[in-house]
Amino acid sequence: MKEQLLKLKTEALNQLKECNNNADIEKVRIHFLGKKGQLTAILRSMGSLSPEERPEIGKIANEVRTTIEEEIQSMKEEVHRKESVERIKSETLDITMPGRIPEIGRRHPLMKVKEELESVFMRMGYDVISGPEIETVQNNFDDLNTPYDHPSRDWSDTFYISDDLVLRTHTSPVEIRVMKEAVKAGKLPIRMVSTGRTFRFDDVDDTHSPMFHQMECLVVDKGVTMANLKDSIDQFVKELFGTSVKTRFRPHNFPFTEPSAEVDVSCHICMGKGCPACNGTGWSMELLGCGMTHPNVLRNCGIDPEIYSGYAFGMGIDRVAMVKYGIPNIRLLFENDVRFLKQF
Repeated sequence: MKEQLLKLKTEALNQLKECNNNADIEKVRIHFLGKKGQLTAILRSMGSLSPEERPEIGKIANEVRTTIEEEIQSMKEEVHRKESVERIKSETLDITMPGRIPEIGRRHPLMKVKEELESVFMRMGYDVISGPEIETVQNNFDDLNTPYDHPSRDWSDTFYISDDLVLRTHTSPVEIRVMKEAVKAGKLPIRMVSTGRTFRFDDVDDTHSPMFHQMECLVVDKGVTMANLKDSIDQFVKELFGTSVKTRFRPHNFPFTEPSAEVDVSCHICMGKGCPACNGTGWSMELLGCGMTHPNVLRNCGIDPEIYSGYAFGMGIDRVAMVKYGIPNIRLLFENDVRFLKQF
């Protein structure tokens, strides 16, 4: 049995010398030292030895195991060293090569327009105020003088969370909140704008989306007239699009303003002369809706319409971005196509 152990050690050491990687080393270890390996098989036959022979053979077996294990560890370290050398050679850096320019994102055109709008109005003396996207029916409809049979209240037009809560259909509820808080705090007059996301059951087409962005403007003070409204809109349009852009006011009807109007801006491509982009009219798409704040809205917020008057206007930020940058389809704003975004 002594000769068997010495022969096993020699075979193991010779096989280890031929190993080139950790997988080969592991195969040798299992073959000689594993639970079903050759050394284990020899040790299981020690029961046939005499009591005098067992200590000597056991000592030799332990020495053989230790020698093989040490050689295995040595071979693993050598393989690791060789692999490290090869990896360093393959990963050599050429410091003379030009560096790689990292991919840098750009501000989304919607966010650029939103921030630009807020900046324009702040320069005009307005406060920028935000509000929640989940609104009460009272703030979203009731206090804004919306009739109970108005189509906008239907479940087919508005996303209802419960009978009393909706995803806001416009940013006008922020005006209600601001007016009520101003009355409580005694902080009239009011000059504010609010921007944010709004939601409606709209079929997606070139100019409509069920989720879109709006900006709302409100002024409440003594002696405010339609002339102030028109001047404010003209001033902001010229700030945003340039002094050559013209505006057109068309009569309209909104529950929360009286009188009301819709505002168009001249086509940015032909500058009002008429072209295919504006169907030859010289006017771009409707930009915003506006009007004098309805007396009922003021009363609902605790403001006396005999003393104070106001005006409000709201616009789709998405449409402003489309007009400003000549974007033909609103879908492009939400597709996150890098090729599109890189243009801005």
